[in-house]
Amino acid sequence: MSFEISFKALSDPARREILQLLKNGRMSAGKISQHFAMTAATVSYHLKVLKKADLIWEEKEKNFIYYDLNTSILEEIMAWFEDLKENRTNEKR
Repeated sequence: MSFEISFKALSDPARREILQLLKNGRMSAGKISQHFAMTAATVSYHLKVLKKADLIWEEKEKNFIYYDLNTSILEEIMAWFEDLKENRTNEKR
């Protein structure tokens, strides 16, 4: 995983909002689009960026594509932050 790609994907408020929506379970692109005042093409672009960063999964079922969180990548990022925090705490002692 490239932190650079992940952090770039997380830098956009719309993409962070998509992740917030997906924390409650998988959703179709259409359902995700309903939460935004932007075109379906723009939502699709944001989903593509999140997918490229491995922050979400894509699953095709019949005529629909569903998206879900890839929690393993999020856990890696959180572990990295925790390691930074621990190192900082140890330096202050």
